[in-house]
Amino acid sequence: MNDNTRADLGKLVLRLALGLLVLLHGIAKLKGGLAGIVGMVEAAGLPGFIGYGVLVGEVLAPLLVLIGAYARVGGVLIALNMLVAIALAHVGQLTQLNEQGGWALELQGMFLAGAIAVALLGPGSYGVNTK
Repeated sequence: MNDNTRADLGKLVLRLALGLLVLLHGIAKLKGGLAGIVGMVEAAGLPGFIGYGVLVGEVLAPLLVLIGAYARVGGVLIALNMLVAIALAHVGQLTQLNEQGGWALELQGMFLAGAIAVALLGPGSYGVNTK
């Protein structure tokens, strides 16, 4: 297997893991409703409709990443979604460790880092568009 094939397979694994795991969060929000998110946004002094942006960051963007269509855009959208989520819901945990000694925001951190990596690397050859 040549270096390009390995790199493209690595990008595919990254895209599939990030896209699927973030999409599951989006599906849960579709099933459970967005009232909690909208309330959190309003409590921060922002208009409630901004809370519906979570559907872009956790449903549309992961689908783009999964199929490799505009995966870079999807990666940027997921990264922005994670930054907003950290700012609204997790800012108090930025310096905390969890019960196992890991960073309290390791999941959010991995989603953010993975999204930035997809935005920088692109989809690879195993996507709808390869740029």
